Amino acid sequence: MFMKFTYHFHAYQPGDIIYVHDGSGWDPIKYSERLSPVALEIREEEVKGRNWTRAMIKAYEYVDDTLKMLEEGSISVDFEPFTLYMILKYKPRIYGEIVETLDTYAEPVVTVPFHPIMPHLSVFEQEILAKISFDFYRPFIARKDVVAFWLPENVITKQTAKIIREATDKDVIFLLDERQFIGVNIPQARFSCNKYLCDDSSAFVFGRVHTISDAFAFNTLDVEGLTRAIAEGCVDVFKEKQGIEYLVFLSSDLESLVSNPKQLDKFLTWIDKLRERGVEIINVAEFVRRKIRGEYKGLPGECSESFRINVKDYSSWSDYFDLSLDGRTSDMRWTGIRREDNSVISREYKGRKVSQLWKYAFMKLFRELNRTIRFGVIDMLKSQGINDIDAIKEFLVRYARIFFKEHYEYFEMDTSVDYVMEPISNVDPSLALKLGRIYYLMLLSNHSCPRFWENIDTRVTFENVAVISKALIELMELYIEENRERANYIFLEYMKLLAFPQLYYDYDLFRLKGLEGWETSEEAWFDSLKSEVPNSKYNVITRASLYVGKRDLPDEMKEVIEILYDLKEAVPDTGHIPGEMHGKWENKEWCEHRGVD
Repeated sequence: MFMKFTYHFHAYQPGDIIYVHDGSGWDPIKYSERLSPVALEIREEEVKGRNWTRAMIKAYEYVDDTLKMLEEGSISVDFEPFTLYMILKYKPRIYGEIVETLDTYAEPVVTVPFHPIMPHLSVFEQEILAKISFDFYRPFIARKDVVAFWLPENVITKQTAKIIREATDKDVIFLLDERQFIGVNIPQARFSCNKYLCDDSSAFVFGRVHTISDAFAFNTLDVEGLTRAIAEGCVDVFKEKQGIEYLVFLSSDLESLVSNPKQLDKFLTWIDKLRERGVEIINVAEFVRRKIRGEYKGLPGECSESFRINVKDYSSWSDYFDLSLDGRTSDMRWTGIRREDNSVISREYKGRKVSQLWKYAFMKLFRELNRTIRFGVIDMLKSQGINDIDAIKEFLVRYARIFFKEHYEYFEMDTSVDYVMEPISNVDPSLALKLGRIYYLMLLSNHSCPRFWENIDTRVTFENVAVISKALIELMELYIEENRERANYIFLEYMKLLAFPQLYYDYDLFRLKGLEGWETSEEAWFDSLKSEVPNSKYNVITRASLYVGKRDLPDEMKEVIEILYDLKEAVPDTGHIPGEMHGKWENKEWCEHRGVD
């Protein structure tokens, strides 16, 4: 057969941070983690962790061993940088094995640090993150001319694609979902080496076959069914007759390999069965390289802009597809609003419909808080005589060498303060590095996963809010001596987190239209924010911001919140994430923290 097949695995864990400790910015951050024991069953063994993140990191060892059993270059993997950094911190041996895998066995795919929805961020943040992505992955891709790129949740726009494309001198392949494509009408365009025009630049693009990807990830087909779905269901008769190689591309989270005890062995057996059918297994980047070099035969114009595919702006790989109006995906899962008709949606959670209006408010609030921190960092650097915005951007990109210090040191890359400070060398490093730390805490707080789930009360929501609260308070403290008015403004921004329910009125959310009518009502709003833990009446956003504020706010500001809130109910416990309930939790009722405050 001329059919080729590949699978891409996306590795990402947001962490279980409940509190970031004080720091100067000269070293990586230190933080406290949730203590909520859980175990995963893999093959015949039980993998235990003090929390979900620790259990998954241990599970990656089994996954890594499995990937090394495949032929070199068969599949591709991306590790979100903070995830890989946590592996280095917690399990250095597993980190070393993963590095070996990315060097030798699997094709490394570049991805964005901290897993934000890129198009939901400002252009400034997107430009910083795009450059950090390629810098972090430099040890793995330095000698490669074509590199694949994984956008968090595959959410893409032409502007975002252009920013990423311009952050590197290499040819880029965006790994997406077929449901994001517009106008794939020519039969031979499917499974081909296609191009995506992102404004005045272009990139290669492949879309996963979501039905088969999901069938493996969610275990709805056995090995025989999966094999037939590829070897029989994806045959391109035209290309087979012409002797033209084509690629069937699938992808899912790396967690799908440990979603049940038999999944790792099932994947290996599936790959063997495909080979028996004459299907070659090769990663997507190598497929493109061979097409470009002429080692694989191509259709006339293949791998050029003649094979152009349009991609829907704000489309994704994992949307609420049942609510789609055009047969394509969007980002309504993370906005709570369907873009086509601006309708607020609802989803079922624990047997009842829950309005997703909170996602829109959460996104809008974090945009405002991101802007507050970005403005503060730039303002303080400008007050030190740095008026060149490009110099500030370069400094913020280089600060990754401190934030992910041990990763860069592993590859003997420069992590010196002199290197980081070079673009703004006239600034006192004590101030600049503190500002770099604050900015990176803001980036860390923009994980996409709180808005992925239907319920707001999750450990990942708590983490995002706790981290951005810390960033706001540290910025507030820098201003408090020299610009009291600005410090008070930042305090009021922090108070938006504490008073999150009030945003229903501040943002005029009641004026929005609900898909069924009720989703934007006051009752629906407050119902969606209800606490899922027995030891606090506060919603998770109030709990998390209060948990940090009661420790770190300046005394006079702490006195304000003590009047308004009961600090005893500022607990780090949260509800469980529905997608993690296959784990064996010691507390199945809620995601607790057993540690002592």
